[in-house]
Amino acid sequence: MSERIKVLLICTKCLSRNYVTTKRKIDASKRMELKKFCPKCNAHTLHKESK
Repeated sequence: MSERIKVLLICTKCLSRNYVTTKRKIDASKRMELKKFCPKCNAHTLHKESK
């Protein structure tokens, strides 16, 4: 079984750290990008994985 690692998702507009999620260790070379709701911006924005 593949191990999973925790990642933080950061809003690209206001740079607030809103979400914590997991991803597979095999996919660790690629940065995750998801469109999520940001409560600070009050809109759906692109969230990228932090370093």
